[in-house]
Amino acid sequence: MPDDENDALLARLQRLSQHLPGVETGTSYGTPALKVAGKLFLRIKDADTLVLMAPLDEKERLIEMAPDIYYETDHYRGWPALLIRAAAIDDAELQHRITEAWRYKAPAKLRKTFG
Repeated sequence: MPDDENDALLARLQRLSQHLPGVETGTSYGTPALKVAGKLFLRIKDADTLVLMAPLDEKERLIEMAPDIYYETDHYRGWPALLIRAAAIDDAELQHRITEAWRYKAPAKLRKTFG
């Protein structure tokens, strides 16, 4: 993925996650990622796709609710990771999903500080 596309998408994710305590920017599988307490909760897969950590029941519900935004491939079947079409999701929905993924992965002590 060209760096400028990568940078723009990462900047969007950082902006939408700045309200969350303990978010760190790092890498996962060689691509930019957001982590909390060292645990991955969101990463850029490619210029068009995000990988968001989510409980399996939530993942299934989101795919049913909005298959134009959320989906999975065989590689992610059975794993608590959801694929998102980055261009199809608006900032309000993406910020909500980022917050939920953060809650899913953040330690209890940190979640309590967030409310």
